[in-house]
Amino acid sequence: MSIKLNLAAVRKQLINDTTLVAVSKTKPVKSILEAYQEGQRVFGENKVQDMVEKYHEMPKDIHWHMIGHLQRNKVKYIASFVTLIHGIDNFKLLKEINKQAIKHQRVINCLFQIKIAAEDSKFGMTEHELISITQSEEFSSLKNIQIIGLMGMATFTDNKKQIKEEMDDKGNITYKYLIDKNQTLARNLKGKILLATGDVDNNVHPTGTIRMVNAFIKANKRFDFMLFPGSRHGFSDREYWFWKNADYFSKHLLGVENTDVDK
Repeated sequence: MSIKLNLAAVRKQLINDTTLVAVSKTKPVKSILEAYQEGQRVFGENKVQDMVEKYHEMPKDIHWHMIGHLQRNKVKYIASFVTLIHGIDNFKLLKEINKQAIKHQRVINCLFQIKIAAEDSKFGMTEHELISITQSEEFSSLKNIQIIGLMGMATFTDNKKQIKEEMDDKGNITYKYLIDKNQTLARNLKGKILLATGDVDNNVHPTGTIRMVNAFIKANKRFDFMLFPGSRHGFSDREYWFWKNADYFSKHLLGVENTDVDK
């Protein structure tokens, strides 16, 4: 289906006052321009570098939404033009956005990201963290950000039975996730496993791996665990990780253990 027909089909399903955000990540400027020519003015990008490049190439009446995980050190690159930042999952990020907004004499709209998915890879604050932030005096002092709503990433699944809607006696609706998480499956481990994480991993939060470690301990399972100090998702010391894997597979798959690596 062409972009023109696809936009028309989606718009027919929208109710009044609904804003359609066209997710343009990974799409070339040519395709985005085609959507623009059909009247689409709101686009979402998940990487700062891509958003900046497209901003400079596209018409300036476009509303750019940052829909991906945003690192504090990259806020400065989009602060002058971004319309809405979707994923505010910590107070330090919010303060940096306010700081950069002051430099450009503007107010930046933001959404608090709440963790509603059972997947450990999803970012977001807890209800307690949200309340703690919004009731603080420091939050009240941030005059160049505007919180206009909440955002949550649901579990990516086609299995509707995995999510159960529950209503209490006051009519409040909550959702109970029935998905088997890695932690609940720890007791099924057979064989060897090596867990690793960077302590500042900004893709899969380190606490997810720590929960897995705890689950293995409770299940009385044997495992190996490595924590890379100062490393994000890709691990800063790739060579060490490569040889650690090689030694691990050699020992547990081939039965050959290298004992002279430190000599």
